[in-house]
Amino acid sequence: MPWETKPEIARLLDSLQPEVVHTQAHFVIGRYAFSESISRGIPVVATNHFMPDNVRPYVRAPKKLIDGGTALAWWDLRRKFQSADFITVPTQLAADLLTQNGFTSPIRAVSCGIDLQKFSQVRTNGLGGDVTPGGSGKTAAAPRVLFVGRLSAEKHVDDIVRAVAATDPALGLEFDVVGGGDQEEPLKALAAELGVGDRVHVLGKISDRALMEAYQRCTFFCMPSTAELQSIATLEALAFGKPVVLADAVALPHLVRDGANGYLFPPRDIDELAERFTRICTQTPEQRIAMSEASLDLVATHDIEHTLDTFELIYSRVIEEKVRPAA
Repeated sequence: MPWETKPEIARLLDSLQPEVVHTQAHFVIGRYAFSESISRGIPVVATNHFMPDNVRPYVRAPKKLIDGGTALAWWDLRRKFQSADFITVPTQLAADLLTQNGFTSPIRAVSCGIDLQKFSQVRTNGLGGDVTPGGSGKTAAAPRVLFVGRLSAEKHVDDIVRAVAATDPALGLEFDVVGGGDQEEPLKALAAELGVGDRVHVLGKISDRALMEAYQRCTFFCMPSTAELQSIATLEALAFGKPVVLADAVALPHLVRDGANGYLFPPRDIDELAERFTRICTQTPEQRIAMSEASLDLVATHDIEHTLDTFELIYSRVIEEKVRPAA
């Protein structure tokens, strides 16, 4: 029960006596972590991954009521997060979004980071076969687009299905969907309705190895979501040297150099999305290799080691600032 969480957080802090607390959210455990840490004089580092647009698609109410609830959600986030000693977000665009919604505290962008060494090893050695830069691993001749993530309304995975159906059938473009959620069955039904049921493969939740194979196998990756403050799945695709097609929304644009390692498209525009798919499917091998190299270059700044080093410096700073007055 939520009310039982607060004393548990208090006991945990008293037992561990941490020098700093880092919370990733302002709901329930994160909220209690704020209040209990502050009451004990423990500095708090807060990283935000939330935006009201993650919730709006699930609220069945008049627009005015939803807009009011959105404003209230931003107010609550500001009130809680601005009590932290240091605020971070995954991207600069996410920081700008907070500022646009009334945040006045300094905000630093720190990538969530991924283990580039692990992906480099898989990319180089493969999972039972070599993978050439820009290639699609052990795959059939048909090009493949991949989506990885939660299958929920704000991800707009149905847009990919519609775009696949809108491409020239001669391309033979196939679509692998990895992840679970309430849109899983509707996606299958939509693919059948549009006549591409044999080319849309809803794989559900799969093992880590199968996920690596899906990244290896795909020709390119697509993220059509309009509510991303970063996108770990996109970072993973980049780490495999894959071109990406991303919605021009929130923080996704910082993961693509349009025309270099992939393309942006106007959110929810199926014709434009299908056009981007066609561009990549009709590339020469040389063009695809160039995009692969550009993806690897872009993702190099998101190494988890850099992220960990950055947070260690932040922890040291807030601890020092907390004890300085007593010196």
